[in-house]
Amino acid sequence: MKILYGIQGTGHGHISRARELLPKLCKGANVDLLISGYNCELSLERDIRYRKHGISMNYDSRGGISILETLRSLRPIRFITDTQSIPIEEYDLVISDYEPVTAWAAKTKNVPSLALSHQAAFLSQATPRPKTRSRFAEAILQHFAPTDHAIGFHFKTYDSFIEPPIIRSEIQKLSPSQAEHITVYLPAFDPNLLTTTFHRFDHYNWHIFSPSCNKYRKSKNVQVYPVSNQIFLESFESCQGVITSAGFEMCAESMYLGKKLLTIPIRNQYEQLCNAAAMKELDVTVLHSISDQLQELERWLASDRVVPLNNSADVENLVTDIFSLTKTKSPMPTFPPATRTKDYNLPSIF
Repeated sequence: MKILYGIQGTGHGHISRARELLPKLCKGANVDLLISGYNCELSLERDIRYRKHGISMNYDSRGGISILETLRSLRPIRFITDTQSIPIEEYDLVISDYEPVTAWAAKTKNVPSLALSHQAAFLSQATPRPKTRSRFAEAILQHFAPTDHAIGFHFKTYDSFIEPPIIRSEIQKLSPSQAEHITVYLPAFDPNLLTTTFHRFDHYNWHIFSPSCNKYRKSKNVQVYPVSNQIFLESFESCQGVITSAGFEMCAESMYLGKKLLTIPIRNQYEQLCNAAAMKELDVTVLHSISDQLQELERWLASDRVVPLNNSADVENLVTDIFSLTKTKSPMPTFPPATRTKDYNLPSIF
């Protein structure tokens, strides 16, 4: 059994999910990895067979997507060449964690494929959206990485093919406590802007983790760190609360640890606006600015409200379901009634 696993390299959630699934997948299959994304900051710590340019988002310094820079970075001819360069017919199954090169390669060659991502949850209309929907963004979510089947992940199981979040083993092993600092992970923001803002709240200590920071520095009550897994986990484990963008995995991990959570969705990032809508339903504090909503930030700091995560995914069961997709080479494989645990067939959108 041979599987090609495509991973969107921009965003720690795709990488951390793969780290949990790969050891179990490799017990029952030969798994090759493809990673794409030209602003990838994280390592998978495994051999990567294919590295592709893919499609990634670029950000400005104030917490939003830079549409102009994103468009400038697109390489459509290279993308087509990349999809054609993979010997996709060698594989029994293609898994795409919102990775478009593998998804489109499988689609063009009629190889069975599975979306395994948070973004796949948005194939269901039952998944929360903001009050104002973007037709353009909805089309991207539907067609960015098209597959035959989908397993989506979200805070709640809004549909039959949606699972609760996969919580990485490193988080499960932590012993949460309450120290006197707030952990901040807002990768789209300039850390200097954040430092200036948090200086106003000198009755709190702040730990900022930023991909644009090259070395540790301290300014009054604010400490700024490069993105480092071990140091971040230590801060995360013992913090009073977490301020982060509306990225799915970080928010799910914060709720899993019972941390007070405030989210600031990245501007123009529709998926994060959808996540923010879901978190509002759960009563998580959501802001859309940090420098312009200081009173709301102060109220959150004074609050002790925690929104827990009520469930997490069973990785062993997920892998069993994934292996069942390799029983047929048809473009829309079906589960035998005796082994089917969930209906992972996609809505008829493709």
